[in-house]
Amino acid sequence: MQQHIRNFSIIAHIDHGKSTLADRIIQECGAVEDRELSAQMMDTMDIEQERGITIKAQSVRLNYTKDGQVYVLNLIDTPGHVDFSYEVSRSLASSEGALLIIDATQGVEAQTIANVYIAMDNDLELLPVVNKIDLPSADPLRVLEEVEEAIGIDCTEHNLISAKTGVGVKDLIDAIIKRVPAPNGDEKAPTKALIYDSWFDNYLGALALVRVYDGSIKKGQTIQLMNTKLQHQVIGLMYPHPRKPTKTNEIETGEVGIVILGLKTLDGIAVGDTITDAKNPTAESIDGFEPAKPFVFAGIYPIETDKFEDLR
Repeated sequence: MQQHIRNFSIIAHIDHGKSTLADRIIQECGAVEDRELSAQMMDTMDIEQERGITIKAQSVRLNYTKDGQVYVLNLIDTPGHVDFSYEVSRSLASSEGALLIIDATQGVEAQTIANVYIAMDNDLELLPVVNKIDLPSADPLRVLEEVEEAIGIDCTEHNLISAKTGVGVKDLIDAIIKRVPAPNGDEKAPTKALIYDSWFDNYLGALALVRVYDGSIKKGQTIQLMNTKLQHQVIGLMYPHPRKPTKTNEIETGEVGIVILGLKTLDGIAVGDTITDAKNPTAESIDGFEPAKPFVFAGIYPIETDKFEDLR
């Protein structure tokens, strides 16, 4: 099963077209009927829809048939804003490959480079993708040269696409299957899974989005969170989908899924924590866990603009 799974993230600077490309890949794989398709399907929070930005790292499980073989593509859409870089790092730790999206008119920008370094730290296979080639001012060859110079990755194999019109998206999915490595976890080892997102649902309670590295998570299993040492029973499991998550009884090695623990708050589910079996725990947790740091931003401005220099 594992050799037919591809876990990949989409990384880019803000507004270079990550969420639009995610929509187009979902459409190409036939996961959502055309009449149900809406812009930025993976941005489910109201503030994300309103501002057109991605804050939470969302995922979707897609089935794609190539040469008669069905592949499972787990697409993980990451935030582009620098404020959400921890979410990006946990999402990339859950992937084997990453699509590096660069705007054909803008070229390499600050957050592009920051996210690439996180991807390199996780030894991901990087696929350079130049987006917005349909725009009149697009210069994809210059942008590819810029990527090679600024980031230092080989762009011989690259994809030129327009997420808006859908040009080149099918070739990109074929490239993902060809170039992104399959997971290689130990199916017989104790459960080991990374929480890379969590949120609260009014009907189901606290939900954890996880990537299973070793073993599997089963419905009814008692799990332990390795950093907080808390134990919970798995009430239900689902495969992620922006419209209708699919229920399952087991999330196997290499897969991505949603764990329903029935908790009334998110306090016990920390992003970056490791889930293991309570009775037969794994020896080591997954590296890189950091407790969430609260940030407060404040700005002070004079009422009269000519007093700005005095304030400085």
